[in-house]
Amino acid sequence: MRVLAVPVKSLERSKSRLGSVLSSTERAALTLAMLEDVLDASLEVWVVSSDEAVLEVAARRGGRPVPEEGRSLLRAVRQVEGEVRGRGSRLAVLLGDLPFVTPHALAAALDRPAAVVAAPAHSDGGTNLLLRRPPDVIPARFGRASFAKHRWAARRARVPFEEVDLEPLAFDLDRPADLDVVLATNHPGRTRQVCLELDLAGRLRMKARHA
Repeated sequence: MRVLAVPVKSLERSKSRLGSVLSSTERAALTLAMLEDVLDASLEVWVVSSDEAVLEVAARRGGRPVPEEGRSLLRAVRQVEGEVRGRGSRLAVLLGDLPFVTPHALAAALDRPAAVVAAPAHSDGGTNLLLRRPPDVIPARFGRASFAKHRWAARRARVPFEEVDLEPLAFDLDRPADLDVVLATNHPGRTRQVCLELDLAGRLRMKARHA
C-alpha cells in the first residue's frame, strides 16, 4: 500500500500564531485554502482531521477523508500507520500548510529511493514531509527540530536517509511575517487568492504603522 497522508487540525485550533492578524474565521479560510493547494499538488491522498469542513474539502478534491480519532498530529499519523502495514508498504506524511508545494516538487521527493526521505522546514528545523518505507522503519516525530531527529533515528536504525531540500516543500505558513512572503510572490494558488481577498497587504501595513 502506498499512502500520502495530510493531517489537518480542527479549524477552530488552526494557525493560532496568526491570531494577532487574522480572526478565527479568517484563519479557517486560510487553512482550507492551503489544504486545497496541497491537494492540487497531490495524487492519492488521505486527509486526517476531526473537522467536517476539512473532510468535505478533501472528498470534493478527490482525497480520502479520514475522521481523526485523537487531537494531535502524532496521533493522527499513528492512526494512519495502523492501516498501512506490510514490508512493501509506503507512507508519506505531508503537512497541510505548504502554500508553495507543487506536483513536481512532491513527485521529486516521493521518487527518492531511500527508506527514509524527509523535507526540512526552513523556519524551525521541523519536518514538512516524511516518507518511510515501511512506515514503522523509524518512529515519526514532528515539530521544532524534528528533521534532525528523523535523520538520527534513521542512522540508529541503519537504514538509508535522504534529505529533500526544495523551496516548495520548505516553506510553511505559520507566522504573520509568512503572509508577507505569500503576498510578495506570484505563485498561483488558493492561498494567495484568499490573502488578497482578505486585504492582508493593507492590514499588515496598517499594523506595522501602529506597532
